[in-house]
Amino acid sequence: MRKAPLLLLPMLLAGCTVAVEYGDIPHNVLAENPRCNPAQNDSASVNGKDYFIVTSRLPDCRGDNIKLTNHRADRVRFGRFSPPETIKPAKGGKQLVVPVAFQPEDAWWDGLRDAANLRNGRVLLYVHGYREKLQTTARDAVQIGAMSNFDGPIIHYSWPSQGNLLSYAVDETNMYWDQRNFRNFLTTLARTEWVKEIVIVSHSLGARLVTPAVEYVDRTSSNADSSNISNIILASPDVDREDFERDIAEEVLAARRVNNDRRVTVYASLSDRALAVSRAVHGYPRLGSPYCFSPFEAKDLKAKGLPQRCFATKTKYQTEPAKTGFTIIDTTDVSGGGAGHSDYLRSLAVCKDFAAVVNGARTTDDRVATAQAHVFTLRAPVKPTKADIAAACKRAPD
Repeated sequence: MRKAPLLLLPMLLAGCTVAVEYGDIPHNVLAENPRCNPAQNDSASVNGKDYFIVTSRLPDCRGDNIKLTNHRADRVRFGRFSPPETIKPAKGGKQLVVPVAFQPEDAWWDGLRDAANLRNGRVLLYVHGYREKLQTTARDAVQIGAMSNFDGPIIHYSWPSQGNLLSYAVDETNMYWDQRNFRNFLTTLARTEWVKEIVIVSHSLGARLVTPAVEYVDRTSSNADSSNISNIILASPDVDREDFERDIAEEVLAARRVNNDRRVTVYASLSDRALAVSRAVHGYPRLGSPYCFSPFEAKDLKAKGLPQRCFATKTKYQTEPAKTGFTIIDTTDVSGGGAGHSDYLRSLAVCKDFAAVVNGARTTDDRVATAQAHVFTLRAPVKPTKADIAAACKRAPD
């Protein structure tokens, strides 16, 4: 979710939403060009496109540049893309485009295999959140790869978010509609012999695609106890905190999986205004926001001289959270600005920690222990400059 007039959002979401318009052109016409459904691989079309994409968005292949719309497609498509580019259309102005080329599915998997085999079978899978378009999510995927210097192919899973402030309910609906598509893709990826490690990064609403899919793979795969889905990173997850504690963590963080190197890292912030809005809409705290739902718990923390922040544990009945493979990084005090919802892409301290976690680090020198063994804050850098932040986060201008 990008920066927005968030104080007004609960009222807007409660009172109105933007309807999904079908458009003036039949959807089959948008996708009838063979570039949308290639029967054979065109090596020239993917040359120089080093990032992989899997999408359930309806493509529009009528123009020179393939576009991904905010509509649902009748099937999942596979392709490659390169970083967003600014072009100047003949009519004037500027336009941000993402060069995309689709491939037959078998050719896509062959390309991913070749890229992964060069890097010991490691792949990174990025799943975006609410209010996004391909231009913003492709930029984020590229940034994640650049700041972590990830040594394997990066896959961007793009689902039909509307990219509209008032379309949260539509995005939520489309996210649930897409769960089967994403689950099937993740299952195939996890069961592929040459995929040795899958690092999953999800942001915001995307966590609600990721967590049930991982749970499904764990329950149905013969190699679930030594799953190659080993490193799961949930940035500002828009997930019901109690649902995670009661249901999701029980399967995803089962002892036999943690013993085989499974771990989940959550980046959470009380300064996250987007998740504060989500709490207002849904009624209960989100996993990515340490809001104390119980005023009695908040009062008790205050009496002990502790910050009034309440975090999830693996389960409400867990007595040794440090042994669960579950870590929360509280970014409240080192927010990168904006809505506080993308600290992992904007804050110097968080970018550095996030990059280390992507590359397998269990801890970093800048983490500060808290009263809870599985929760850490980050040491704030001394007066970081814009150049310092740019060097660590490698974020392209908005």
